[in-house]
Amino acid sequence: MINILLFAHLQESIGESKLCVDLADRTIGEIKEWMEKQYPHIHLQHVMTAVNEEFATNTTIVTKGDTVAFIPPISGG
Repeated sequence: MINILLFAHLQESIGESKLCVDLADRTIGEIKEWMEKQYPHIHLQHVMTAVNEEFATNTTIVTKGDTVAFIPPISGG
């Protein structure tokens, strides 16, 4: 199992701030694809991703017990 943390509009769209899912031993890209299939109204192409509080790329492999954070871009004035 891995933990997925959601922030900003992703949290609001899904209605959860944290998910616990059985997606260990997959890449961030594969996890993003799974998320977009489960929640078709979200898009993760432009979100920053961290694994265990370190920035990650779509090729980063997530292992059991890891925490993945999806951080959307923030805009403001």
